[in-house]
Amino acid sequence: MNYELIALMMFVSMMIMLLTGQRVFGAIGIVATASALLLWGEGGIEMPFSAAFKLFNWYPLLTLPLFIYMGYMLSESGIASDLYRAFHVWFGPLSGGLAIGTIGLMVVISAMNGLSVAGMAIGATIALPEMLRRGYDKKMITGVIQAGSSLGILVPPSVVLVLYGMIARQPVGQLWLAGVFPGLLMATLFVLYIAIRCRLQPELGRPLPPEERDVGWGEKLRLLRAGIIPFVIFFFMTGLFIMGVTSLVESSAVGAVSATLAALVKKRLTRQVLEDTVRKSLGISCMFMWVILAALSFGAVFDGLGAVKAIESLFIERWGLSPWGVLIMMQLSYLLMGTFLDDTAMLVIVAPLYVPLIISLGFDPIWYGVLYTITCQIAYMTPPFGYNLFLMRAMAPPEITLGDIYRSIIPFVLVMCLGLAIVTAFPEIALWLPHYIYGK
Repeated sequence: MNYELIALMMFVSMMIMLLTGQRVFGAIGIVATASALLLWGEGGIEMPFSAAFKLFNWYPLLTLPLFIYMGYMLSESGIASDLYRAFHVWFGPLSGGLAIGTIGLMVVISAMNGLSVAGMAIGATIALPEMLRRGYDKKMITGVIQAGSSLGILVPPSVVLVLYGMIARQPVGQLWLAGVFPGLLMATLFVLYIAIRCRLQPELGRPLPPEERDVGWGEKLRLLRAGIIPFVIFFFMTGLFIMGVTSLVESSAVGAVSATLAALVKKRLTRQVLEDTVRKSLGISCMFMWVILAALSFGAVFDGLGAVKAIESLFIERWGLSPWGVLIMMQLSYLLMGTFLDDTAMLVIVAPLYVPLIISLGFDPIWYGVLYTITCQIAYMTPPFGYNLFLMRAMAPPEITLGDIYRSIIPFVLVMCLGLAIVTAFPEIALWLPHYIYGK
C-alpha cells in the first residue's frame, strides 16, 4: 500500500470517528496511535510518546491556564458581560449588530489572553446563547465566534508569535506590535462582511427591538466605562512585557492577577465565582492540551510517512520560482499542512528552512511572522483538521451540528484570505508600528 493511500485512510478514519460523536482528542489520538502501531509495530508508539514530551517541553504552554483563567474570571465576574452589554446597546440597532458587537468583544478579549481558546470560551458562553435566543442564523453566529476568537493568535499578546519569535530568533516585542494593525484590519473586514451580509439578508441577524435599543445617551456613555478595566489589564500585561519589566509567563500571571483584582474591586469576587473560574479553567486547559497532544501525535505519524518533506521538496527544491513566488508557495504550503498539522508542528518542521530562506530573499522576518500567523488563523478554521472547528464542536449546544460548523466558516475563511493578501501586498501595515516604536 502506498503512502498516499495510507494518508487518505487516516483522514477518512479520523472523520468517521469525529462524526460518531467521540471526544475530539480521542478520535484524533486513537487514529494516530493505531496508525503508528500498524505501520511501524511496537516501535511506532515512540512517535506519539515523543509528541507528548514535545508538548510538555513547550515553554509558552505555561501561559495557557493563566490566560484561560483570566478570560473566565472576566466572564464569571460579569466584567465580560458588562463589555458585551455595551456592544449590545451600541450596535444593537444595526442589522447583525450583536454579531458585530461579538467581534468587538473578541478584539478586546484577544488583547487580554493571546490564545483563541479563551475568546472561544467567552463567545460560546456569552454571545452564542444570546444570539441564538434572538433568532440569529446558527451558521452565521458559529462562524462569527470562530473567526473572532482566531484574532487571539494575532493581536498581542499572541502566544503563536511568541513561539515564532523563539524559533526564528526574532524580538517578541516587535512581533507583538507588528500584529496590531493586521489584527484590527482583520476585525474590520469581519465587521464589514457581517454588516453587508445582514443588510442583504436581514433574516440572518435582525436588529434589536425598539424597547431594548432605546437607551438614553447617559446610559450609553456609562456602559462605555466597561472598557476601562480591559484596557488597564491590557496595559499591565502587554505593556510591562514590551518594556522589558516582565517575562512572558510573568505577563500571563499579571493578567490573571489583574482580572482577579478587577473582580474584587467591582465586588464580584465571591467564593462561587472563584470556584467556577478555577474549575472551568482547569477543564478547558485540559481539553485544549489533550487536543493539541492528539494533534501532535497525528502530525508526527503523518510526517513519518514523508508527506511534509514531499511538500517542502515540491515547493522549494523542484520549482524555480521568483522570491515572491517562493513566498506564495510557502503560504500555500502552510495552508495545506494546516489541514492536518497544528501551528507548533508546522513551525518546528519548516521554520529552520523557511526563515533563513525568507531572510536570504530579502523579506523582513517580522513581517513574515505576521503572515505565518494569519495563515495559522486560516488553518485553524479549515477542514478536516482545524482547532477552532473542534473547539467549537466541543462547546456548542446540541442543535449546532458539525456540518453547521463546517459550513459556517467558508465565508470567513475567504475574508481572511483577503486580509492575508492585503498584508502581503502592503508590508507596512505590519511593519510601521514596530519601526516607529523601536526604530528601523
